[in-house]
Amino acid sequence: MKWKSFFASITLAMLVIAFSTSADKEAKEEDRVKDAGRVITEILNVPDDIPQDLLDKADCVVVFPSVLKAAFIVGASYGRGVMTCRTGQSFNGPWGAPSMMALEGGSFGLQIGGEATDFVLLIMNDRGANGILASKVKLGGDASVAAGPVGRSASAETDASMRAEILSYSRARGAFAGVSLEGSTIRPDNDANERIYGQKMSARDIVLRHETSPPPAAAQLLSTLNARTPQHRQ
Repeated sequence: MKWKSFFASITLAMLVIAFSTSADKEAKEEDRVKDAGRVITEILNVPDDIPQDLLDKADCVVVFPSVLKAAFIVGASYGRGVMTCRTGQSFNGPWGAPSMMALEGGSFGLQIGGEATDFVLLIMNDRGANGILASKVKLGGDASVAAGPVGRSASAETDASMRAEILSYSRARGAFAGVSLEGSTIRPDNDANERIYGQKMSARDIVLRHETSPPPAAAQLLSTLNARTPQHRQ
């Protein structure tokens, strides 16, 4: 009986640990989504941010809060964020449920030491959106990427912004600028998607097929984008 009681206690302890670990991971993913909402809100509220006409033309937005350069120096990945797209068959609806995303590799000149940098990517067409949501994509290889122009009144009609599938921006030490992420890779973080949505779903199902509702943690992210760029302009 003592052995049965002992094993029962061990089993109960393991279940408690497993549940606590799962809950902690889910909370971490929720914090990631909330951080993405905070970052996009702060960036879109500075005087010289993303040109409005570019923001209105974007099909999707990807936000990576607090990416650490130190992780890339040693070859590890440390960029974790979210991707949301406009709903509707032609990306003409409100912004929808986000997929968790991962940024890996690359070297980013604006980072200093181990300082954290926020990144925002505009996905400018459906080819870029479908590619990123399907598998790992190398920026500058599988998908064209360019440093985005800055300033609400800045002209978006540059060769880079006209041709690129993805326009990228960074914010470090309060400075906001276009930055090239060429050479890095971006992919869906499906394990994180399962944790935050409670079931296995592909990033494409979440973002393009709209098979789930946005989590509460995405409220600021989506409300900011719906307020600042409610209509998709070609």
